[in-house]
Amino acid sequence: MKIVITGSLGHISRPLTEILLHKGHDITVVSSKEARRAEIEALGAHAAIGTMRDAAFLTETFRGADIVYAMETLGEGAFMDHNLDIVTEITQIGRNYRQAIADAGVKKVIHLSSIGGHTDQGNGMLNFHYNVEQILASLPASVSIKTMRPVGFYYNLLQFIPTIRAQGAIYQNYGGDKKEPWVAPEDIAVVIAEEMEAPFEGRSVRYIASDEVSPNELAQILGSAIGREVRWIEISDAQMEQALIGAGMNPTTAHGYTEMNAGRKTGLYEDYDKHRPVLSPTKLADYAKNVFAAAYSKS
Repeated sequence: MKIVITGSLGHISRPLTEILLHKGHDITVVSSKEARRAEIEALGAHAAIGTMRDAAFLTETFRGADIVYAMETLGEGAFMDHNLDIVTEITQIGRNYRQAIADAGVKKVIHLSSIGGHTDQGNGMLNFHYNVEQILASLPASVSIKTMRPVGFYYNLLQFIPTIRAQGAIYQNYGGDKKEPWVAPEDIAVVIAEEMEAPFEGRSVRYIASDEVSPNELAQILGSAIGREVRWIEISDAQMEQALIGAGMNPTTAHGYTEMNAGRKTGLYEDYDKHRPVLSPTKLADYAKNVFAAAYSKS
């Protein structure tokens, strides 16, 4: 099949591209960076260099594709850009995708959304996932859409390294012993590759998770991996938001990030809990030993 992969060679798109190429599919990878072209072509895929902000470019790239894998990203540094409204920008990317899918005549779409994509309430900055889901849902019924909703990515744990190294602690505006889902990006790629080759019919939603651990368990797992005690300390929403702003984050983004975290204690996981998936194989303890510990030692 001819498949278009957005997201360049990122945490999910690279392993997904490799899996699909191994299966013999004709893959085009969309990247905004010309410097990625050689790397993409070295894998055996076609490179389409352009931006998600360009609906005309997306239309031409999608034309003739059997399946489009659509995900939204603004690239590195977006959280710190004080001139960027992330929710507005990504919502517009969703509109661009809708236009390109319709104009190119694509009939099968896999959309990478997120936990929290089921609601526009109490999900903070994840609200843009809800927005894009609704935009794509307005496509004609002849377009089949598989919506993937992964949970928190393992690599997000790397943001905890500075305070663990300095103070042996993780500071967040949530905590406790209630288990939460996490996922390895490579597990997401495997699930999406499976969905590529499974029948498409109508609209469907699938959650993707690799493990479920509580914040307190997570601190213990990370501590064990690096050989020191790590404490999880819950702080207030106000403290969290001010800490993010103090670190240079766009104040609007900091507010949305804080609200997203606060949602973990209310309704963020309500739909996930109703449709809990079979957990994928990469466990958090393995990630902590194989990846987190290495990153910590280099920090």
